[in-house]
Amino acid sequence: MDRVDVEGLSIAYQRAGQGPPLVLLHGYVADGPTAWRPQFEALCDEFTVVAWDAPGAGASSDPPESFGMAGYADCLASFLRALGLAQAHIVGLSFGGALALELYRRHPPIPRTLVLASAYAGWMGSLPAGVAQARLEQAVRLSALPSSEFVATLLPTMFGPSVAPEDVDAFRAAMTAFHPIGFRAMARASAEDLSAIPPTVTIPTLLLYGDRDERAPLFVAERLHDDIADSRLVVLEGAGHCCNLEAAQGFSREVSGFLAEHA
Repeated sequence: MDRVDVEGLSIAYQRAGQGPPLVLLHGYVADGPTAWRPQFEALCDEFTVVAWDAPGAGASSDPPESFGMAGYADCLASFLRALGLAQAHIVGLSFGGALALELYRRHPPIPRTLVLASAYAGWMGSLPAGVAQARLEQAVRLSALPSSEFVATLLPTMFGPSVAPEDVDAFRAAMTAFHPIGFRAMARASAEDLSAIPPTVTIPTLLLYGDRDERAPLFVAERLHDDIADSRLVVLEGAGHCCNLEAAQGFSREVSGFLAEHA
């Protein structure tokens, strides 16, 4: 992996391919290379594919716990500028989808299109208030536990029944290396209410969700679809929260087709 210093943080990232920039934003567990392995293989022939380890994940350094989604979005914008990417197609999974929305709000010239996968307008903006608060409290509690208990609690919620064992094993290994401080920072950012953003989105947006997703159920997808005027919703059958891994071929095909329409 390569590294770049951004606003006092060391950010690790993977980059491959040639063509229009395509930036991949992982969720609040795992890291960029683990979360996006199939998409690197499938899309780097058409695009310059970049996946960062968000601050607090993978090989990147930890941000302050109070970083918030605004801090993540500003850091992402500076990261892209450091790589010479003034504009890019943005693909965000779960936490990464909420981050993509905040990037659009704070730095609207950067995203050419949005692909929001298993995404929320923040937990508070997409889930019932009690569910969102319980999820944040669980995250803070899990961050203080040994990695084996952390993984045992969260890993089963990430996939449906059809995921390949090698993908689960890789995801488990990445989760085992979680950063307690970084995880809390991402959880607190994830919990924010970003529901004011989707109605303002005017760029083409693809929504990709698994029909077996326990963490971002289809009512979350349908609300985002209603709120984003220029959006298309695709439901991947049999896939859970990490639908880009569990339905990798269908996911990559949908992304490639969508971006071809908006080249």
